[in-house]
Amino acid sequence: MNRRAEDHPTVSSDCFTCQNRSRSEWCILADEDLKRLNKAKIVKNYDAGETIYYEGDPCTGIYDLEAGVVAFRKYDLEGNATLISLAYPGRTLGYRSLLGGGNHVTSAETIKPSQVCFIEKSVVWDLIDRNPALSQRFLKRVSKDLGRATERYHQELTLTVRHRLINLLLILNDRYGTAEDADKATIELPLSRQDLAALIGTRPETLARTIRVLRNNDLAHFNGRQVAIPRLDKLLNELGLVS
Repeated sequence: MNRRAEDHPTVSSDCFTCQNRSRSEWCILADEDLKRLNKAKIVKNYDAGETIYYEGDPCTGIYDLEAGVVAFRKYDLEGNATLISLAYPGRTLGYRSLLGGGNHVTSAETIKPSQVCFIEKSVVWDLIDRNPALSQRFLKRVSKDLGRATERYHQELTLTVRHRLINLLLILNDRYGTAEDADKATIELPLSRQDLAALIGTRPETLARTIRVLRNNDLAHFNGRQVAIPRLDKLLNELGLVS
């Protein structure tokens, strides 16, 4: 596949100047170990739609997402994929499989051009052995991810599809929205309708009906992957976030 330089994000590949390090597990490393990490890592660029690793692959190391967006997917016996969650810059991919000593339990696929740093597992374990605080950082990451999964499960049990979609639109607006004035925004969605449905735990046809309702209520207007939000305060009010 041909790559054009302008298609890929340009970020620092030096661990000492990495803008994501403060948000990653590696922030606790002293200079000596950071130098080792910097030397050992392999920087890889991916086009949108490429797979970093597949469900069932042996875990040979972990991946730090420096730029782009990655989707975690699981496949059924017929090869149909379901989007489980998204990862943004600063996230570590594949760490649970490494800590558990098993194969990858999901596939990691880029949905935008992405840059990833790969660290071989022997290097990771050596750094953990030398830095007990690093293992604590990974345990905190596990705890946070479990918390997100619990919250998502709770939302699917307690919130309507309408409210789950509005909540997702507000989250995506924070990352991909362009404000036209104080309360009007346009979102360039990085996801297909099928993926949107999977993220909020509903069927595509139910999502389509909900999108029509939001349009009729003048809350959100979908045009392909572009969503126009006439009044952000009305969306927030739907979730009871403004009085």
